[in-house]
Amino acid sequence: MATGQVEGVRRLDKKALFADLGYVPHPGQVAIHESHASRRIVACGVRWGKTLAAAMEALAAAMEPRDRSIGWVVAPTYDLAERVFNQVVLVVASHLRHRIVSLKEHDRRLILRNLGGGISEIRGKSADNPVSLLGEGLDWCVVDEASRMRPSIWENHLSQRLIDKKGWGLLISTPRGKGYFYDLFKRGQGNDPAYQSWNMPSWENPLLDRAVIEQERTRLPDGVFKQEFGAEFLEGSGSVFRNVRECATGTWKAPEYDARYYAGLDLAKVEDFTVHLFMNKAREVVHFERYNRTDWAIQLNRIKTACDRYNKAYVLVDSTGSGEPMYEALLRAGCRAKGYGFTAASKAALITSLALALEQRQIVLPRPELCPVLIDELEAFEFSISDSGNTRTGAPSGMHDDCVIALALAAWDLRPEQRRHSTTITHFIR
Repeated sequence: MATGQVEGVRRLDKKALFADLGYVPHPGQVAIHESHASRRIVACGVRWGKTLAAAMEALAAAMEPRDRSIGWVVAPTYDLAERVFNQVVLVVASHLRHRIVSLKEHDRRLILRNLGGGISEIRGKSADNPVSLLGEGLDWCVVDEASRMRPSIWENHLSQRLIDKKGWGLLISTPRGKGYFYDLFKRGQGNDPAYQSWNMPSWENPLLDRAVIEQERTRLPDGVFKQEFGAEFLEGSGSVFRNVRECATGTWKAPEYDARYYAGLDLAKVEDFTVHLFMNKAREVVHFERYNRTDWAIQLNRIKTACDRYNKAYVLVDSTGSGEPMYEALLRAGCRAKGYGFTAASKAALITSLALALEQRQIVLPRPELCPVLIDELEAFEFSISDSGNTRTGAPSGMHDDCVIALALAAWDLRPEQRRHSTTITHFIR
């Protein structure tokens, strides 16, 4: 039986429920499940078992005998929110199919008949649109990849949803610097009984092969390994580019007679921005344009006009997918365009080259007040480890990387000869 009687009130026997579902948590997960703190913060390494533990906590809350309950699974993006939500759906489909009242996978909404005969609702939510996080009170909330969220998401939206029902929050993530997630973790290490936190490396999951993890130690930069597998809170971790502000001492410059210029063009995809950025042979950024929701014909005219103004600049364009028609249109318009196809390997090479140039202060960026969006994107651009163990780079949730890509493309043909065969970004991230 998964329920028991306490002073006339039916309560869920979580341990019995887990046994019925065939879930055997490892010791670290057991500590989380046994905690009665209303705010639990789990800062553990990749593949430690955070997602499964959170999914089982969510399901246990949904099975609690009540007339009605509602809980959210929230993450920086819908794709990330689906990790926990889909794990819940998988367990329900395998063991509790008879309790499904409604399942709308597209809406990430699951309604169950709980052990008391009442209705329990589980919703998957994305934090990239904070307005969608407004609404009714919650009985519980799981926050995945919490360290990658803006502090305001938890402080101004999610935690407030838990107040009127005295709901609980479970925040899980690998560490990422010492921001608000670190502050919550430290609070859980203190004397506040409402907060409890855990910090464990990946290898404390007994189901993982320690030898495989040690192979990752030899492959990854020390800082990446310590953060992603060792679950260490590292100051300033995650940043790909260094010396951004030290390089930001330049100004806009008009074209000089007979000078050669190089441009990078990153084209808008849906909600992104089109950015074209120009550099001279001294690797100074001299011109920059950024816009979105603009007709293709108008974009083509703006790009060609800028290229012609800068002495028919050589332009390297992302020619992947929807970028190919624009690349061909630029060629037909007489522009000195060259395509750059994006794959995981080619993007890594592009970002590696730019990161090395900035680290060695070989590029002059415009002063922050002249182009704040470029500086912000460079400083926010980060690395992370995918579930498959690969290093990936990109903008954090809610931000763009169009300026970064345009700069990297412009600088590509200006890199020193010895860097023409660069290897991987992990060679210089520490």
